[in-house]
Amino acid sequence: MTYTLLRGNFVIRYADLPRQGPEPDGDTVKFLPDSPALVETLPRRSGHPPKINRRGVSVRLEAIDALETHFEETHQQLAGANAARDELLRLLGFTNVRYWEDLPNKVQSAGQDSVRGHVLTNGVDANGRLIGFAYAGDHPGADGASVFLDPALVDASVNGTLLAGGLVYPAFYATLPAELRTHLAEVSQAARRKAAGIWPGSTADPNGAATVTGLADAESLVTWPKLFRRVVPYLAAGFTDFDGFDAWLRADPVNRDDEVFLLTKLERGNLHDVIKGAGQQIQLTVWPEEFVIAPDPAPPGTAVKPPLVATGDLLIVAALPDPAGADRGQETVTLLNLTAAAVDLEGWALSDAAGGRKPLTGRIDAGAALRVTLDGALRLDNGGDTIVLADPKGTSIDQVTYQADRVKAGRTIAFGR
Repeated sequence: MTYTLLRGNFVIRYADLPRQGPEPDGDTVKFLPDSPALVETLPRRSGHPPKINRRGVSVRLEAIDALETHFEETHQQLAGANAARDELLRLLGFTNVRYWEDLPNKVQSAGQDSVRGHVLTNGVDANGRLIGFAYAGDHPGADGASVFLDPALVDASVNGTLLAGGLVYPAFYATLPAELRTHLAEVSQAARRKAAGIWPGSTADPNGAATVTGLADAESLVTWPKLFRRVVPYLAAGFTDFDGFDAWLRADPVNRDDEVFLLTKLERGNLHDVIKGAGQQIQLTVWPEEFVIAPDPAPPGTAVKPPLVATGDLLIVAALPDPAGADRGQETVTLLNLTAAAVDLEGWALSDAAGGRKPLTGRIDAGAALRVTLDGALRLDNGGDTIVLADPKGTSIDQVTYQADRVKAGRTIAFGR
């Protein structure tokens, strides 16, 4: 599946508001994209727009769930929760991170307040956060490019590294492609077999129920975080045992009793089908990689597709990925200038999903088309590819995608813009 590339900076502290900065944890971190407008073009899985401002937007790391460092004035076992957070920040490139004694989730000082990085995302969640895979450093592609995400690229992400180290639980939502879900399930299972990270302390799972007599017990245990996030409001409602937990879940199918797909049974269900509670005992009855969680449904009448964006000054209107004879030096991409004035192409570039890049020069006259001949630095894939046109600031102005069935030797693909 293709994901949208966003380049930018991960941010953990605001120099001008040091006590009001972000609160990174083991699966969420603040990100300031180079091209904020691109965030508005992402699908809105639950109908909610992104919560982005001049300081950035939060990224919720896809496929993983870390022990809570803070949730409704509570937390889970802090040793495991902090270990995941600290490793996430280390993997992104942060050093010497220190926290306020009276605000233990806010960064007091660090070797870097922000570091360069990039996110591969496929949408916005119900809380207005980006859903994505996080990486340290820059990506060679242009902002907004479509990048095919395979298991090897997932393993290189912060998400995959944390899961392989046993520092987080898996949490597979329907936004995750099946191939990646299967791969990451194997990664998590391998970590559990090795008893890495949090797994030796895991409880309230298929290996055995946990005893919870109150909030203090819940805070000290290593349990699947989504289960913890259900137990906390249940106890806060005044319940003293779990005899009523099943009915309490079922009473709110959106905010409590998430819809799930049970992979071992190949049937739909809800969270109450994988949780058993009675007396002081609570237990997740199947491992979290054995079911897929549905994102929160969009409110009636709410759009889940991104809003339409204005057309750029230049469009990609055609490509020749498989010229007759040798491809090298013969592939072409055709651009069209929609404006009433010539466009100077100095600083513009074409790129593709593999990160190849072709700098552009010269100009396109008003209303004219320009056929650009590619060289070895950018080679179009005959098995399908995405072509991105970026302006001198690195912003994606236009992009097109073609599949293998459209590629024929010597035939130009017209994109019908």
